[in-house]
Amino acid sequence: TLQWETLGRQFVEYEQVSPFLVPEEQQKRLLDFLPLFIKAWEQSSGVIVFPNVQLLASEVSKLLTKEIKRNLNGKPAEEARLALEQLLQQKGEAKDGHLLLKSVYLLSQTDLTTMWNIIGSGLPAALMQCLYLFFAFPLKKPPGDEKTSKDDTQTQEMLVKIMLNMYREEQGVEELLAADKLQSLIIATASLWDQCSHSWKLPTGRVLRTISKSQTKTSIVYLQAVDCIKIAIQNLFKLADTLPACDVCEAVSIVLCFVKDSYPISSALLTEFENNDGYQLLLKILLRCEGLQQNEEDPYLDEILDMLTCLTTCGKTELKVSGNIIHPQLPHFDLEWTQSTGMTVKNLQAFQVLQSVFQKSNDQYLCGRILAAIATIWAWDTVNFFLLEWSLQPISQFTELIHFKPYPVQVHFFRLVESIVLDLSYVPHEILKKIQYLIKENIVPFCTLTALRCLLSMTQKDLLFSDIFRDSGLLGLLLALLRKHAKILRKSAGTNLPGLEEGTEKELNAVILKMVAALTVKSVRNTVVLKDYGMVPYIKIFLDDERYRSDTLTILEQLAVINYEEYMSIIIGALCSSTQEELHLKLDLLKSLLRILESPKSHSAFRTCSGFNGLLSILSDMEGALQDPPSGLWTAVGQNSILELVSYTLQGITAALHLDPANSNFFQRNGLFEKMAEDLSSLGCFWTKGEWQNLLSLEKTRTFAEFVGAAFCSSEPFPIWLKNCIWILNFLDHMVKGTLHLESYFKERKPEMGEASGDDQEGLQVQEEH
Repeated sequence: TLQWETLGRQFVEYEQVSPFLVPEEQQKRLLDFLPLFIKAWEQSSGVIVFPNVQLLASEVSKLLTKEIKRNLNGKPAEEARLALEQLLQQKGEAKDGHLLLKSVYLLSQTDLTTMWNIIGSGLPAALMQCLYLFFAFPLKKPPGDEKTSKDDTQTQEMLVKIMLNMYREEQGVEELLAADKLQSLIIATASLWDQCSHSWKLPTGRVLRTISKSQTKTSIVYLQAVDCIKIAIQNLFKLADTLPACDVCEAVSIVLCFVKDSYPISSALLTEFENNDGYQLLLKILLRCEGLQQNEEDPYLDEILDMLTCLTTCGKTELKVSGNIIHPQLPHFDLEWTQSTGMTVKNLQAFQVLQSVFQKSNDQYLCGRILAAIATIWAWDTVNFFLLEWSLQPISQFTELIHFKPYPVQVHFFRLVESIVLDLSYVPHEILKKIQYLIKENIVPFCTLTALRCLLSMTQKDLLFSDIFRDSGLLGLLLALLRKHAKILRKSAGTNLPGLEEGTEKELNAVILKMVAALTVKSVRNTVVLKDYGMVPYIKIFLDDERYRSDTLTILEQLAVINYEEYMSIIIGALCSSTQEELHLKLDLLKSLLRILESPKSHSAFRTCSGFNGLLSILSDMEGALQDPPSGLWTAVGQNSILELVSYTLQGITAALHLDPANSNFFQRNGLFEKMAEDLSSLGCFWTKGEWQNLLSLEKTRTFAEFVGAAFCSSEPFPIWLKNCIWILNFLDHMVKGTLHLESYFKERKPEMGEASGDDQEGLQVQEEH
């Protein structure tokens, strides 16, 4: 603080004597004062505590401006460039220019009032002249001169920082126009990009972008008067064929910044851009970006696409496109929701550039960015989808050629289509028709698969799509494809033909089946269509493959709604014909059967289709499965899986008997209780070969519930065969109570292909009561 107070007194003395000194002496005293000022700044960690900081900034800035003009006066461009380099850099004994530059740099970071004093000194115009010379007239540096290179960087950073701080203010831009160098620099970036100083490209772009954001009515009138945008576009057209795509993007992005940023103030520069084939230039440059490697992608391509996206909303006239809403529509859809928010599309020319690039390019990055831009435009205002689709039909046209695009672009596109339904609650009938045609042609299986997943998501959103896709013929098309595939499966009969159902094709068949399942869920009409098409025998074929089984069972369960007898015949028949190795098939069929038996209307059909005998035959085929060790092939199955099969079989019988007198009478009259007891006893856990002597001695009498608890929830070493007996008796206990089919003893198994069976003790879930 004492140091700043001393400096303050010294500067007051300077102010007092300055009017009486000749200019040379004034300059000398000010230059002698500045090192002390910089030292104080460094020792106070960059904090300036100086009462006359505005006046100091004005004096220093005026002196720096004067020195710049003196070095530029009457010299050719190359000589002026070299003179500026010597003035501003810290070299040899001539350090005055660098001292002034550093002082202004420090002062420009204080407050706005100080910044206005710097701007009023004429420095904005002087530094613009410097920047133009540094950019347009590169100097060759001695090779290996690292100190010079370091000085160059420090000087450049200070110079650019001062300019950024000045040109952020509208006053700074107004002062800048006096030098008449802004137009020259903009045009230079559009014509000399391949010949300019490489080290000054990025700083020049930063400065011009800052000026662009601070444009005023005066600066726009100035740029229009000198045909700045027109000349820049003409020059860029010449560079577009010769320069690398990345460089052209960087140059054109600067010009486009001035066009886009000026629009809220005046449409003059946008009009000049449009009248001089600016959109054709952008289309040409963007198409040149096709095929860029990932590491070559720079921010300037993204910047151009972002600015072009913004330009789609720049226009004076609101688009009035009236389209016919095709019905049916989702109940939540209301076109009145789409009232303008001010971000509506008004510039179709700008959007046509995006549309044309997508249509002509197969570049993954470029196409993906354009789809993202369209999503952004829709997000700005929901009416934009309708304005664009009812005028230029971008999504409808993209659908016709999407199969030519890279896979990630296809995925992105169909997510965008899906968002029309999910986010806008709108059914785009014309687009859906084209997607359906794409599926029918199946030119690229992956594209067909992605399209089907899109439609599947829509179908799962609302039942309305079950009617739409039936009436459009999609359901019939999918059934025909399923029939064709089912015939192939039937002919192969598990022989694993080489190349059969590999990769995308197999996944496609799975999604087709899933789509048919979604279309039939809660839709009696669609289920009737499936039946009338004679598809039931073909649908059954898919039960054998675990990948298809869940959706196949969903379809068959919908069939039960219109014909319980047919469903029961299929399921019971499949259970009886399944082999011992097809344990997962049996379990899945039994779980499906349990879901249907929840309806009392199904009980009669179960009985007439020999359901009881069918389920008891499962138990008959399990002879010796629970003995220790299991007999035959049951050794490889695993104890828990065997118990799970017994449990679901008994649950099915219980569900069919529960509160159904006709079934109960039938079961008793035909001696099926005795048959069930015989089948259960043959499991092997109720008799052992001379091992009774190993029985654990029981110290006290227990209830059955206590006995079950001791067997499964204590450390008492019950033999495996005894635990199995207790499980069976526990099942029968709940069966008598009529609650077995309501219990859950086993974790749900995920139907994964190639899943191995094992004796996983975690598979059993012992009820809390035990």
